[in-house]
Amino acid sequence: MLDNNFAFFVGVDWGSTSHQICVLDAAGQPAAEFSATHGGDGLRGLCQRLLALAPAASAIAVAIESPSSPATEPLLQAGLAVFSLNPKQLDRFRDRYFPAGSKDDRRDAFVLATSLRTDPPCFRRLQPEDPRLGELRALSRMHQTFKLDLVAYCNRLRDLLVAAWPELLSLCPAANEAWLWRLLEFAPSAPQGARLSLARLRSLLTRHRIRRFSPEELQKLLRQPALPLPASSFQRSAVQVQALLPVLLSLDAQQRQTMAMLENLLGQLAGEDAPEGPSCPHRDVNVLLSLPGVGTVVGAAMLAEAHEALSRRDYHALRAHAGVAPVTRQSGKSCSASMRRACNHALRNAVYHWSRVSTIYDPRSKAHYAELRQRGHSHGRALRGVADRLLKMLCSMLRSQTVFEPNRRHPPAVACQAAQAALSA
Repeated sequence: MLDNNFAFFVGVDWGSTSHQICVLDAAGQPAAEFSATHGGDGLRGLCQRLLALAPAASAIAVAIESPSSPATEPLLQAGLAVFSLNPKQLDRFRDRYFPAGSKDDRRDAFVLATSLRTDPPCFRRLQPEDPRLGELRALSRMHQTFKLDLVAYCNRLRDLLVAAWPELLSLCPAANEAWLWRLLEFAPSAPQGARLSLARLRSLLTRHRIRRFSPEELQKLLRQPALPLPASSFQRSAVQVQALLPVLLSLDAQQRQTMAMLENLLGQLAGEDAPEGPSCPHRDVNVLLSLPGVGTVVGAAMLAEAHEALSRRDYHALRAHAGVAPVTRQSGKSCSASMRRACNHALRNAVYHWSRVSTIYDPRSKAHYAELRQRGHSHGRALRGVADRLLKMLCSMLRSQTVFEPNRRHPPAVACQAAQAALSA
């Protein structure tokens, strides 16, 4: 919401190559309209041109659709007041001015500027964030990207083993363990694996701390008769396996390195003496990490993706951004509630795993999950109910700066009995 009287309202329709700008004065009359190329000189010239409109940068309000656009941070660094708008709201404002459905970059820039002037409560003011929060967000998203890529390449390796060496999948069904990749490095096909010595297999399993089967059992499995395939098929499969292994090893190493960096950064934020104030989320790290089900990955995602809602202790914004709050529709006698799909998907994924793990380690969450399941809710709906309760508890803990103490929370006897009945069934 606008807190000051601005002299100019600027709408920026950003793009990957150029940005369209529309400037209106306080009366809503056009003051300037131009485009700026996306680049160092273009963005620098854009900021200088906007700063020349008024004696003070605080007299200029800039509206932009996405807070994560490449033009947002340069505008904030220039000292301008930047506001963001939900894309769906922008679409509704566009229909207000162009009911025929016309749309182009110039119209979008005009709609952003005039809507900021007439409907300021719909916009959210952006603030320059702590650089470490940006680093935390980048590391969190990078870790998730490496994880998904690693799963995809493991699936490719598994498909190759199904066709040429299915015996190995009895020991590693997902083909996602490092000992298997190292084994395939010096024996990428079944005929080569049958010739491996017991000493080499023992060294491999010892190095990777594999104890669920012995080197003798592994050697026995490798020396089983291979599939009745021609030698050319084994050779072709070996070439494909050797092409995948460097990618798998590199992704695994990058994922581990990113995890170490996340742990180090969270440790720094948790151990520092942060200044008092609701706008400083650093002091919330210890409270968040004390909750059951919140580890390094979930904690980093929560702080990186929802730091504004956490700093405001805004429970309703937090549950909406995480996709926990349902979407209700009521008209006449009909009333329905559906899952919220327009949300921050990285935050939704973190909250899902938080609630899932908490139902394993937290008796109260386990009882609440069992109660929702007995009412007939699906697994996903029950987990969202657990997550909703956890988010409300988190906001209360943040307000009082109290860490989680399991001994202070005992589940009711009825809920415990329901959880036991659900688990036994």
